[in-house]
Amino acid sequence: MNRQRVIIVVMALVLIGGTATVLSRVKSNQRLGAPGVTTEPIPGSRNLRVVLPERVLHYESEWIEPDALVTNTLPADTSYGQRRYFDPNNPEDQLQLSVVLMGADRTSLHKPQFCLEGAGWQIDGNWSLETSVPIERPQRYELPIIRLVSTRVVQTAQGAPVTYRGVYVYWFVADGALSGDMSGLDRMWRMAKHLLRTGELQRWAYVSLFAVCAPGQEEATFDRIKRFIAAAVPEFQLTPRAEAAAATAAIR
Repeated sequence: MNRQRVIIVVMALVLIGGTATVLSRVKSNQRLGAPGVTTEPIPGSRNLRVVLPERVLHYESEWIEPDALVTNTLPADTSYGQRRYFDPNNPEDQLQLSVVLMGADRTSLHKPQFCLEGAGWQIDGNWSLETSVPIERPQRYELPIIRLVSTRVVQTAQGAPVTYRGVYVYWFVADGALSGDMSGLDRMWRMAKHLLRTGELQRWAYVSLFAVCAPGQEEATFDRIKRFIAAAVPEFQLTPRAEAAAATAAIR
């Protein structure tokens, strides 16, 4: 590791440690902010259900309850929303949209690399990138996203190996804030600054999409995911809000 990389790593660790210290000191006086995604109450629970659209483009969908392994691992005040979208005329055209919404415990949000690798997917770092998707509603803006591509080899009933590729896209959203920084430092800095300035803990949601494809189909699958994002995001994401778009138009 060269000297420049050592300095970057040390600075990152200092920033993470400092942010954690600041957050812990003001925790006793903080209030929880509004989510940046649509939600509804769950009867008999203090948690929320993230409301996702039933139909997007040509896709139909089914609701998926969060896995017990997930709910037993993440903090008890974590809220969820998850749907599998599929083309009824093409069984190979499907993807999964998931949202994890933190409560007062920010450890609800975690790096997706842990989940992917824990499920047997090996991430190909050469395909990882930070990019954006243009969204047209409620105003035109660029949604920052992160793409990961992974590989998994499974055995058929006859014992033959079959290779699959997984295209995973994710970003973070809170009330009035978006983040697509792979390191997570941008979101942590925003959270600490907002908390110090307002006494409010931003309620971040971790949004992800996952689709499986054959080797060689990664870019086509990524394009399909981006089209889905452009159509679906205005249906469940509240940031930026419509009133902000109206205010921007009035200024112009």
